[in-house]
Amino acid sequence: MSEEGYDHAAVERRWQAAWDDADAYRTPDDVSDPTYVLGMYPYPSGQLHMGHVRNYTITDAYARFRRMAGDDVLHPMGWDAFGLPAENAAKERDTNPRDWTLDCIDTMRGQMESMGFGYDWDREVTTCTPEYYRWNQWLFSRFHDEGLVERESADVNWCPSCETVLADEQVEGDDELCWRCDTPVEERELEQWFLKITEYADELLDDIDDLDGWPDSVRQMQRNWIGRQEGSHVDFEVHAADASEASEEQRSYGSVTAFTTRLDTIYGATFFALAPDHPISQELADEDDAVREFVEEEADPDGDEPNGVETGLTATNPATGEEVPVFVADFVLSDVGTGALMGVPAHDTRDHDFAEKMGVDIRPVVAPEPSDGDEEPEAPDVSDAAYTEDGVLVNSGEYDGLDSAAAREALTADIDSAEFHTQYRLRDWGISRQRYWGTPIPVVHCDDCGPVMVPDEDLPVELPEFINTTGNPLDAAEEWKQTTCPDCGGDAVRDTDTMDTFVDSSWYFLRYVSPDLADAPFDVERANDWMPVDQYVGGIEHAVMHLLYSRFITKVVADMDMLEHREPFTNLLAQGMVQLEGEKMSKSKGNVVSPQRIVEEYGADTARLFIMEAAQPERAFDWSEEGVRSTNRFLARLKETVESFDPDAADGDADAVADYVSSETDAAVDVATSHYDDLTFNTALREAQGLVNTLRNYREYAGGEADGADGVHAETMQRGLETAVKLLAPVTPHLSEELYDELGGDGLVVDAAWPEPQTDVSGADERRRLVENTREDVRQIIDVAGIDDPERIDVVVAPEWKHRALELAMESDADNLISELMQEPEIREQGDDAASYGQDLQAEREALQPALPPEREHEALEEAAWLVEREFDAPVRVLRAENADDDVARKAEPGRPAIDIEE
Repeated sequence: MSEEGYDHAAVERRWQAAWDDADAYRTPDDVSDPTYVLGMYPYPSGQLHMGHVRNYTITDAYARFRRMAGDDVLHPMGWDAFGLPAENAAKERDTNPRDWTLDCIDTMRGQMESMGFGYDWDREVTTCTPEYYRWNQWLFSRFHDEGLVERESADVNWCPSCETVLADEQVEGDDELCWRCDTPVEERELEQWFLKITEYADELLDDIDDLDGWPDSVRQMQRNWIGRQEGSHVDFEVHAADASEASEEQRSYGSVTAFTTRLDTIYGATFFALAPDHPISQELADEDDAVREFVEEEADPDGDEPNGVETGLTATNPATGEEVPVFVADFVLSDVGTGALMGVPAHDTRDHDFAEKMGVDIRPVVAPEPSDGDEEPEAPDVSDAAYTEDGVLVNSGEYDGLDSAAAREALTADIDSAEFHTQYRLRDWGISRQRYWGTPIPVVHCDDCGPVMVPDEDLPVELPEFINTTGNPLDAAEEWKQTTCPDCGGDAVRDTDTMDTFVDSSWYFLRYVSPDLADAPFDVERANDWMPVDQYVGGIEHAVMHLLYSRFITKVVADMDMLEHREPFTNLLAQGMVQLEGEKMSKSKGNVVSPQRIVEEYGADTARLFIMEAAQPERAFDWSEEGVRSTNRFLARLKETVESFDPDAADGDADAVADYVSSETDAAVDVATSHYDDLTFNTALREAQGLVNTLRNYREYAGGEADGADGVHAETMQRGLETAVKLLAPVTPHLSEELYDELGGDGLVVDAAWPEPQTDVSGADERRRLVENTREDVRQIIDVAGIDDPERIDVVVAPEWKHRALELAMESDADNLISELMQEPEIREQGDDAASYGQDLQAEREALQPALPPEREHEALEEAAWLVEREFDAPVRVLRAENADDDVARKAEPGRPAIDIEE
């Protein structure tokens, strides 16, 4: 058969049908604690892209591995089916979002099936169905009962293109662009529904430390987003600088509260700053042209340097009584802290830059702690840069000499207006969206009763027929809007906002447990047995929004006594991007590779294997058409190797060569299993592919041909091929089924037992390193010496005393290794040779690696000699040092035998 390919389409159709007939991926409801493997469900855009293929191949390969390893496995799939893109697509095509979405789901489901993804489709969830979103509404009502829902007027992020509100997490970059359409986001004031995620801020933050199975980068992103800061509130009295020329009302602006994490530096506070949208700033802007111009035109919170404008006001430092100038500054933000801050240029880099620019005093009040406890602390030189570390107070009156932590405690206690305060970057989750294609918020508005929850028995509140209009389509659904109040029976109007689609994805993993349950969102007993998700896989872009919201919902549901666990995902893998020429694939850039084309041209197994072998799953990699072709050729070679093997015709002996092949089979199983377990699939696959190459080399060396391989040892070859097929099965399931069947396997390979080593694999790393070192040394000698046709190659194993010396060197921490070695009689009696080898060991101690014992080394080289013979077409002798020429034997070292080549 040609190595340029095989009839992948026929193979894939045959085994996809066989899996369907066997219901191979179904997880019965009565299994106990299955391994739950989950990829983040997709938005049904209508086409799988390479990011999908990578994500879902990772989860599919891991699920298949765990199933073959003996686990019951839960591996479901569903659809994040609500969202603005479907609404916009329906508008453009004058259809409705439901039909568009369900058509896209049908297409993508078929594409997933063609990729061979082994999902339990009986557990499929689709979030745009009333059967699903009624439980969004039910959960909203329960959160309301728990005091975790709030409706208030708030400044919100508004996308004028999408005509809807965005959560803070959906506003991206310094330019504050919409996450969907890259339109600059505006600010509006609207009545909004919020879920009070801030009530769980401390738990969400503290529990991050326990998420050992999550990437450190994702954990840090969540810490930063929650943004807990512990410090103090303190009030500054703000007033006109020249009180004699101002009325009493004009003279004072009252107390303004600032938040600081460094109250120990308050004696160095030489200015006070307000955010451009602080009420005092707004008031001043109405009266002062310079302030107005700065606030409306010049302020740039995202700029590279701090900017501000003088106000003519002063603020009274509550610790010193000193009057300090007040500025409106663009580095002060209303949504961080209080919108006001005390400026301490000696001990804050940004404040230092601002003070230099505005000509404000820079006064150091914290000094490094003296190395000698008897010395007086000396104020640092802050003329060029701020000193930002904690230290010992100076220039701070009665607080001089206190360390920073003690000073913060004392000053907070002593200043009347000061009090300890913890603040967060995290804000409550605004879930109101002014769009049609989402979950209706289950609230009616009554003139007499106010907002009233829709009773559970009236759920779901279903969407009306789609109205193609501008703005919020639900506002135009007049008949649907009009209803009665559940409390008083009077006229009422439905809430016309829908929920943020992140509500859907914040608990969908629970619905898979019991997707058809009609009287609850999920079966509590089963969820407590099956959850949390053991392995979750998705893109790093979901590190904050989806993952944080899912953690929040899980904790609240646990507090409702519906779950025993408080975290949804035990292990998380954030897979890297599939790139083309170093850039992210994007339709707008025209650099998209279609998975469907690859499947049609090369087959699903080729696409899966190339993606998984190209890089570790969390790393980005470049798509390569040549790499795909190379992968396809490998699969064709594998198929030819299996199909050409006839165990009845194989009559080779169980000799040293067969022993080597058997040892390599065991080593491949051991290494690949460990890497499958760690999800480092590229390394596991390298082992499987290396084993295939070893088996092909064995067939060639043993004199077998492609029509029967009759020179090999049948049992060794059979086991090697079966093992290689099983090691590849999680990633290349179709061809693996075909070849497992060809080899006489019982049933389906997806149900077969994962292979196990049949011998002790300890020392396998040392054996492999020994063989590779030996082959490399022979190549180098032949190349350097220019030997065209070697007559014989002698491989000489190091004497026992050198093995003993290496062992001692690796155990020893003595400074004088040679002296320690010479305490051993068997080493000492070697004289100059021992001293010379001891010097080598001393020089290389940091890089020393263990070696096999001398007899095992000799045995391993005997078993591997055929590889050298095959490569160089010359007989090989493996000799013990005592049987070799002294000059040659003297060069042999453990793990690095001496080589003598006869021309």
